[in-house]
Amino acid sequence: MRVLGIDPGTLNMGFGIVEEQDGNRITMVGCGVISAPQKLPVEQRLCLLYEGLLKVIAEFRPSEAAVEEPFVAGNARSALAIGRAQAVAILAAAQAKLPVSRYMPTQVKQLVTSYGRSGKDQVRQVVKLQLGVSDLPEASDAADALAVAICHLNQGHLNRVLKRGYQE
Repeated sequence: MRVLGIDPGTLNMGFGIVEEQDGNRITMVGCGVISAPQKLPVEQRLCLLYEGLLKVIAEFRPSEAAVEEPFVAGNARSALAIGRAQAVAILAAAQAKLPVSRYMPTQVKQLVTSYGRSGKDQVRQVVKLQLGVSDLPEASDAADALAVAICHLNQGHLNRVLKRGYQE
């Protein structure tokens, strides 16, 4: 299964594509950041991000998409902006007929590092270990998107284990 993970933002949208092989090995297929100039009006930035995601989907051909939910920490304005970018990400995936799952930041951290309050550096280090790579791009948005994709695969494993447990 090939998963597109998305870390939404209105200036920088991180994407990470991972592939599960042999039921337990995860490899990185690609990652990066789609950027939109801050000087543009928000509607034009969102359009650029949408078009960029469609290109990523066409190039990497994922089978599913996972999008991080906005983190609301008392900053409603920021959460609204990220919510708009999240909607664009969901729309691009839906346009490509990809199933879309959404995860809260704490879920991503819990399913990737086993601790829901992990810091960005800890998440980055665990992502590197799980993907078997020595380094990740400097952009934290790309590393975060890879974590979202890994989270989705790990959630799928957990769901299958729980389903087997209920059937026994």
